[in-house]
Amino acid sequence: MDRQYNRPIAACYDFRLVGFGKDNPVGPTLGGKGGEKVIVEDVDSLISAVADDEPRIVYAKGAFNLTSRLQVGSNKSLIGFGKGAEITGAGITVASKTNVIIRNLGIRFILDNDGITIQNSTRVWVDHNEFESDMNHGPDYYDGQCDIVRASDWITVSWNYFHDHWKSSLVGNSDALRDVDQGHLHITFHHNYWRNSGTRGPAGRFGHQHVYNNLYEDFHYQAIHSRSDNQVLVEGNVFRGDTKEALSTYGLVIPMDSPNTSPDGDFEIDGFVNLGAKNDWGPASINITQWGNFTKAPYKYNLTPLKHVKGEVIRGVGLGKI
Repeated sequence: MDRQYNRPIAACYDFRLVGFGKDNPVGPTLGGKGGEKVIVEDVDSLISAVADDEPRIVYAKGAFNLTSRLQVGSNKSLIGFGKGAEITGAGITVASKTNVIIRNLGIRFILDNDGITIQNSTRVWVDHNEFESDMNHGPDYYDGQCDIVRASDWITVSWNYFHDHWKSSLVGNSDALRDVDQGHLHITFHHNYWRNSGTRGPAGRFGHQHVYNNLYEDFHYQAIHSRSDNQVLVEGNVFRGDTKEALSTYGLVIPMDSPNTSPDGDFEIDGFVNLGAKNDWGPASINITQWGNFTKAPYKYNLTPLKHVKGEVIRGVGLGKI
């Protein structure tokens, strides 16, 4: 065994911010850097600590059963203390804000809404969280795990563990919002672990997503979906287990994704894709109808060699790793 694996996780991995959340025209996502540091242990204190737009690093300690959506202000780092904090009852919203870090939280069983919703916001880093529900109640019981919508931009989603969920991550929430979303929705998804999922890993409309070095195990229906003129760059990902379709640019929104559509699904305009570094599709199929012009990410990043992706992702994702 390589001796590096006897050292703490953070000593073996480079967990620094990479991607659109760091390199963009506005500036890197710093969260509450430079502000006061506080530890909160109850719901009321948590709500108060993240509500304003003053720089602040908020450490959430313990379990928080929210009765309404937690509204996170600009210039905040919301970080689970130690091995991670638990969020249940209601999820987290970042709406019309900028410069936010959400890290080391277990976000679980959020009924009829998203675990995290990012709306009309810029510079957000969603890192080292765990998102969990179940697949026993159908696609619309829990909604999304991490949805990024309404002209949000310059976002990185990294080292998260998404599991046991129907519809994981939607980028752009309607094909009717072209005028709102087009030119925005630049998002990097890297080193995330999706297991026992249904659709949207991610699914995107009108934006640009760079999807690299993610692990997909038993992503049962459709993993990466580029539709409605979306551009996605896909490289260095690994697919295993019962994964039916790893990648599609065909605009059809399958019934398992949106069950309220017709039995044949909901037709949208096709999206675009480019393939960078080699992917390991495993047993899954791919359906590429259009090649795009998003051929290279406009920032520096290090690709994990394909043969090491599974081990490094499983070891590095989720709670208590930073």
